[in-house]
Amino acid sequence: MGMFYRTIRMVENGIKPVYVFDGKPPQLKSGELAKRTERRAEAEKQLEAAQEQHNEECKKLLALMGVPYVDAPCEAEATCAALVKAGKVYAAATEDMDALTFGTPLLLRHLMASEAKKLPIQEFHLSRALQDIGITQEQFIDLCILLGCDYCETIRGIGPKRAIELIKQHRSIEEVLDNIDLKKYSIPENWLYKEARQLFLEPEVVDINDMELKWQDPDEAGLVAFMCVKSSSMRTASVMVPRSWLRTAMVVLKAV
Repeated sequence: MGMFYRTIRMVENGIKPVYVFDGKPPQLKSGELAKRTERRAEAEKQLEAAQEQHNEECKKLLALMGVPYVDAPCEAEATCAALVKAGKVYAAATEDMDALTFGTPLLLRHLMASEAKKLPIQEFHLSRALQDIGITQEQFIDLCILLGCDYCETIRGIGPKRAIELIKQHRSIEEVLDNIDLKKYSIPENWLYKEARQLFLEPEVVDINDMELKWQDPDEAGLVAFMCVKSSSMRTASVMVPRSWLRTAMVVLKAV
């Protein structure tokens, strides 16, 4: 239900959304997640199955609404960044700041937040951020790795302020390692920072060249059936959406 209401709200405000769904996690992320969740293996399996079912129901809802979606081959943020860079969409709307590390020129936060939270939408312009900090995109990636990412461990004892100082002074993780006190800072064993860097520089994304995003007229009968019948993760038996409200939503969607 949340996706339905938020999508309608965006369309009412003149926004034509495109949703991007995560694909398989990169091998580096799988290894890091395994370390974090080895004691919760069974719970993780159940969560993954529930998430997959939820995603399929979301895709069905979007198809009925006539809203396009994209299945990313790997990280959704990487494909979002590629879509923005190719001019297919205006911005990437996500709470995951990794979208900037993947190179999206413009990131929007809180766009999908609940209206009740009244959170202001935040804009992050990558070029402006890099200019203000005084580093390049490649150096920004190294900074993000030092700060902590999903693909490798960090150097204990190096916080945000120190990480920015080191990158601005030495310009790369290799130079940082050559110039810090290794007795004071413990480097992770078999640290995969180079692999993490490469993943950010050349992520696996959808083929943008032949992609055409199409917004279709909504399927009113299909939406009524979908929204007013029992379901598992997105709806409950007690949820009933009035047909009159749905028809109002149809008018909003057809105005896209």
